[in-house]
Amino acid sequence: MLRGFIAFSLAVMMIFMLSTCQDVKHPKPNIVILYADDLGFGDVGCYGAKGVKTPNIDYLAENGLKFTDAHSAAATCTPSRYSLLTGQYAFRNQAQVLPGDAPLIIPPGTSTLPSLLQQAGYSTGVVGKWHLGLGTGQVDWNADIKPGPLEIGFDYAFLLPSTGDRVPSVYLENHKIVGIEHHDPLSIQFTDDPSNNPFERPTGISHPHLLKQKADTQHSGSIINGLSRIGFMQGGQNAEIKDEDMADVFLQRALSFIENTEDSPFFLFFPFHDIHVPRAPHERFQGLSEMGPRGDAIAQMDWVVGQLLEKIKSTGHEEHTLIIFTSDNGAVLDDGYQDGAVEKLGDHQPNGFLRGGKYSAYEGGTRVPTIAYWPTVIQPGSSHAMWSQVDIYRSIAGLLNLKTPPLLDSKDLSQVLLGTSDQGRIHMLEESYTFSLRSENWKYIAPSSKDYSWVGNAKGIESGIKPIPQLFDLEQDPNERDNLAHRYPEKLEEMKQTLSEIAKNP
Repeated sequence: MLRGFIAFSLAVMMIFMLSTCQDVKHPKPNIVILYADDLGFGDVGCYGAKGVKTPNIDYLAENGLKFTDAHSAAATCTPSRYSLLTGQYAFRNQAQVLPGDAPLIIPPGTSTLPSLLQQAGYSTGVVGKWHLGLGTGQVDWNADIKPGPLEIGFDYAFLLPSTGDRVPSVYLENHKIVGIEHHDPLSIQFTDDPSNNPFERPTGISHPHLLKQKADTQHSGSIINGLSRIGFMQGGQNAEIKDEDMADVFLQRALSFIENTEDSPFFLFFPFHDIHVPRAPHERFQGLSEMGPRGDAIAQMDWVVGQLLEKIKSTGHEEHTLIIFTSDNGAVLDDGYQDGAVEKLGDHQPNGFLRGGKYSAYEGGTRVPTIAYWPTVIQPGSSHAMWSQVDIYRSIAGLLNLKTPPLLDSKDLSQVLLGTSDQGRIHMLEESYTFSLRSENWKYIAPSSKDYSWVGNAKGIESGIKPIPQLFDLEQDPNERDNLAHRYPEKLEEMKQTLSEIAKNP
């Protein structure tokens, strides 16, 4: 009698467990976001790259879902990162490209993708280039530096605080600068006049013969590791980065994070420094491409992707891990340093067939290579669905059936991410130094009264920002050459009003 009761109870429990599992399609997969920097639509092999090979990224595309109309939320780095992590457009918090000493622009207490996953039982880590600010202003770089990533949902952080072309040129692990010594305190300072050096350290202006790469005036501040930066840095010599080792340093920290989180699902946000300037790949990769340091940095980035994928496989995580590979904005060539990016370009088209690039309102500013890889769940193929990185927040929440705050710009496109639907956004805002709106095949660029000609003049790309409205039919004119604003005034007005409504309300 007792045995029969136990058997019946076990059967009931099994039925309950099976029915519960059926309600949860994808219970807590590991999530890895590989976030390249300044990688254009045409910069990897599976999107048509020439002059450089990217076998590991191509592997993800061949065995995953390759998107042809996926976008960063903005045409520059800080706003894109802000939108990805918060699910909000960056302009709502006036987020712009930050100086090296900027305060944290995501207030503690804000619901973020890492905090959402942390509350769901994930171990959360960020390794790589940060550029979202630290502290509250007037940071003491020799003491605990907070708030930072740990205050907005990350359990572990190993960062380049800003970017490689800005001081401080050091690593930050959790709250502390790595290698800082009390007898050699670190100081940084920014001025509007790069020739006004407040410290004794040589600069690109005072000692150009010490440089590995010549730089423009803006990037001619303190010289660290033979490369001049934006801003000035004094002290902290034991903490200084060596640019050529950066990819290896970040990789090892990321591998350790994966190894140490075997008892819980993990979320790893891995924002590369590659292929941002200054481009100084390790000697192992120098000469691997036909495009000089920029191409070699792409090859280095691809190798890192391969190493991370191999670790995920070797630890038995592959079938339970969603990997998203993408970029923070379109490509840029000459961005302050003379590294031969223009001269050695050859037949390669960094932004593919798209007009514009980083900083630009044209499609090349935000349409970036994007791949979703998840063996046994995502079927190999390609998707033409239109979506934005701002949607990653609610899409991941949708996969896990997690509640999110109201009034977010993010939309749940989890089925698009998994490839089970091709119904992307109906309308999509694109942020640069103005606003643009995509609506199916139509593209509207709002006019700007400000002069942003410096973007094109200084960076070698077209800003796309003009004092007149622009309207393009991307189906007939994918290069955005034929402005149809005067021919379709009703469509122009419709898109103008839609953009205004989106800008006012999420």
